[in-house]
Amino acid sequence: MFFLMRCLHHAQQDIVRDAHRPAHREWVRTGGDGLAVVLIGSALLDDAGNGLGNFGVLEAADLDQARAFAEGDPFNQAGIVASIELTALPDTFQAHRIVEPMTPRR
Repeated sequence: MFFLMRCLHHAQQDIVRDAHRPAHREWVRTGGDGLAVVLIGSALLDDAGNGLGNFGVLEAADLDQARAFAEGDPFNQAGIVASIELTALPDTFQAHRIVEPMTPRR
């Protein structure tokens, strides 16, 4: 199943986010030790260009695994994330159009 993950961060977390970014990137690279495949993701910015959060398109067995991936992210574990939103994508979602996933498929 595919999910759109949207994580909004608490305000003024730039320094803390920067400190945890290497661990976050490793979490994404491994898919949370196999919980999910991250097809694409990026930071979210406000109108002034400040960090607002992050998003990703995930492939996971089910909503529970997608949630476990999102909740296990070092950004969330460090208290940076204010809210996590997971939305199931339809069976017609064309994941094959994302050429290079951020997490290798196993």
